[in-house]
Amino acid sequence: MKVFALSALVLAAASTVATAQTSQGVSKNEILIGSIQDLSGPIAGFGKQVRLGMMLRVDEANEQGGINGRKLKLIVEDSAYDPRKAALAAQKLVNQDKIFIMIGHIGTAQNMAAMPIQFEKNVVNFFPVTAAREMYEPFHRLKYSFAVTYYEQMATMVPKLVKEKNAKKPCTLYQDDEFGLEVMRGGEAGLKSIGMDFAEKTTYKRGATDFSSQVAKMKASGCDLVVLGTIIRETIGTIAESRKTGFNPTFVGSSAAYTDLIHKLGGKAMDGFYAAMSTQHPYLDEASQPIRFWANKYKTKFNEDPTVFSVYGYNAVDAFIRAAGKAGANLSTDSFIKAMDTMIIPPDIFGSAEATFGPKKRLGSEVSRLSQLQDARWRAVSDYPKK
Repeated sequence: MKVFALSALVLAAASTVATAQTSQGVSKNEILIGSIQDLSGPIAGFGKQVRLGMMLRVDEANEQGGINGRKLKLIVEDSAYDPRKAALAAQKLVNQDKIFIMIGHIGTAQNMAAMPIQFEKNVVNFFPVTAAREMYEPFHRLKYSFAVTYYEQMATMVPKLVKEKNAKKPCTLYQDDEFGLEVMRGGEAGLKSIGMDFAEKTTYKRGATDFSSQVAKMKASGCDLVVLGTIIRETIGTIAESRKTGFNPTFVGSSAAYTDLIHKLGGKAMDGFYAAMSTQHPYLDEASQPIRFWANKYKTKFNEDPTVFSVYGYNAVDAFIRAAGKAGANLSTDSFIKAMDTMIIPPDIFGSAEATFGPKKRLGSEVSRLSQLQDARWRAVSDYPKK
């Protein structure tokens, strides 16, 4: 009898531990959510904006009573955009703070370093701020992504723009790494779909500041449309050098170059540049009243203008709130996944497309559209492709 009773106690204890591990970060009154941002490295501007956007939505939720009676507590760690620091940050958040979920972690390599640590403790990686395919492929039950991939963006947008501009010699300049290759390969696939190929391909090393040789090469080839696998400094440098030399093709980039910093730092010369996107930039004087209201609320709270990265953070937390609310009072990793796998997130005030998830579908949406810089302001210039 004693042996049986002892065995039963051991099994009960093991079951309790397993349940606690599945539901770590969830108490009677609180849900702990974590995030890793670059707050001191090369894209600290983006990281700080994502963090503030997340904070705004957390505060709104808590003011309204939380999720099924539980308040949200957000803990943010700094990776300085270093994968090794991201791994350390993940270890702290997962093992020490015992967060329930990781939301809006910024950076591809940084997420890749953190995910194994999270998955070992059954912690979901939710809506990371990167458009890499690895955020939902290969399939893993603990991965959920919102960002349309760089590959898909360019595969869709490049042929559309080539036809619209009647371009005869599309070319590409891209960063010599996985990010740049994704943009180039997407553009290549898009061109192949309309029986074309790049007339010229040229690359640059990460950190480059001089693009004169690449621009000269594309100009000599007579390129009339250029697909840019660039981020901020390289986008500005390439377009500025081109304008200076009288080389004025149509320039199109990915969502990595869809930022207010392009026109703030590059000035008037950036006008005409296209970028793929799925979220409108939240200008304080935006024509859309809901966006204008939201942007001014953000400005009042943080004393700075919001950006599209602020929206990414805000929307990531908003999506979590929807799913956690749907999961009910007994929130656990399993109940959250069950809720997410039937989620339909409707289009929002920022023009994002509907997002749907399922037991084998971990990317919410695959559609993007074009925005163009006109008079130093991003303006949506295309609709989403019809299904």
